[in-house]
Amino acid sequence: MTSERQILICQYTNCRANGSEQVLAAFQTQQVAGVAVSACDCQGQCNMGPTVRVLPDNTWYARVQPADVHAIVEQHLKAGEPVERLLHPRLHLRFSV
Repeated sequence: MTSERQILICQYTNCRANGSEQVLAAFQTQQVAGVAVSACDCQGQCNMGPTVRVLPDNTWYARVQPADVHAIVEQHLKAGEPVERLLHPRLHLRFSV
């Protein structure tokens, strides 16, 4: 069985210093059908860590904490709506009108 989505949680130096190990553990406790959770190396966004990337959506979350995992799982993975407050501000630009 192949996963439809993959969640990549950075485990490189800066992200680990900001709690990415706990974020990874929180995702691993949230079983979602069709979603694979993986630790990964640096994703190049060290100043915004811990970073979480959802593929194939190519959605980037910044400064994710364990308490945020439930919202990502319920709102994004299950309901299909990204969690706006956690979106990486440089990669998901938002403009006010």
